[in-house]
Amino acid sequence: MTLDLSELALYAGALAVLFLTPGPVWAALVARAVSGGYASAWPLALGVAVGDALWPLAAIFGVSALIALYADFLIWLRYAGALMLALIGLQIIRHARMIPGKDRALTRPGWRAGFLAGLMVILGNPKAILFYMGLLPGFFDMGNLTLLDIVAICVLSFAVPLSGNLVLAGLVGRAQRFLSSPNAVFRTNLVSGGLLVLVALGIALT
Repeated sequence: MTLDLSELALYAGALAVLFLTPGPVWAALVARAVSGGYASAWPLALGVAVGDALWPLAAIFGVSALIALYADFLIWLRYAGALMLALIGLQIIRHARMIPGKDRALTRPGWRAGFLAGLMVILGNPKAILFYMGLLPGFFDMGNLTLLDIVAICVLSFAVPLSGNLVLAGLVGRAQRFLSSPNAVFRTNLVSGGLLVLVALGIALT
């Protein structure tokens, strides 16, 4: 294993920031939790976590193949990822007063429906796509990852979002009131958007 604890801790922190940013997963989780409680929401959280574990594999093996062809690809990809993350942060700040809505298709009963809904939400989430495909190379040396490194990355990608989403589902009563307050949503979006911009600057400058 070539990764040390500081690298994994930095990556876990970035995953936590990604989770704290309101987006499609938040809206889907709140919609299911409001309609069916925690029992309806946890399968969606599990589906999201499985998708979060699959994205690093796609990024690692896809980027590794490109590295073999283009020596400078990692450098350009790091800057592109930082730019994308900054744009997401600025977009959140721009629409800071927008309150996440609900989608009735996400509230169908049953654990299988919840799991598949979570998997589809994360696989089609542009925020997740940009994070894993654009920013993962900024955290790790993709060309030198061992099997244990890949397992550690996938475990973190699974565990961090799952933990956060399960907590959010468990506190859905408070979350529902919070998300219905325009002022609270505005402040949270400003903070989360600013954090994404800061993370982007950190990646670009290191």
